[in-house]
Amino acid sequence: MAISLTPAAASHIVRYLARRGKGIGLRLGVKTTGCSGLAYKLEYADALQPEDVVFESKGIKVLVDPKSLAYIDGTELDFGRDGLNEGFKFNNPNVQSECGCGESFQV
Repeated sequence: MAISLTPAAASHIVRYLARRGKGIGLRLGVKTTGCSGLAYKLEYADALQPEDVVFESKGIKVLVDPKSLAYIDGTELDFGRDGLNEGFKFNNPNVQSECGCGESFQV
């Protein structure tokens, strides 16, 4: 089981945490929503929760709750810019289909 970051994602997270002035890493999970059923949720983590599964990639801690791990195990998190838009991209090998708008997925 693993969650990994590309160099671009790790660099973005390091810069953002420095600007925030606090944080121990990134919390990654899924929530039930959208037309396909699941959507990613991301937030910067300030503390470790007892149930967290912790991965370290490129020196960054990625915290995942056990329920979400089944849906995102093996995911590589990337960060990119496309014109004026920028954001995280999820390379999740478990995804079987995605909705047309790209907001949700199904495993």
